[in-house]
Amino acid sequence: MMPDLGKYAEAVLSSYAVSLALLIVLVWLSLRRSAKVRKQLEDVEQKARKHG
Repeated sequence: MMPDLGKYAEAVLSSYAVSLALLIVLVWLSLRRSAKVRKQLEDVEQKARKHG
């Protein structure tokens, strides 16, 4: 199923690999940031409930 990339196969495949790695890192960073912000929001809401 792999198309014949000829002499450019290494460049094309490495570009795909780098792009995929960057996407994975961006998703991971986004999920990590989301968890941190969610925790901060819960803390703020909890403090607001205590102080009325």
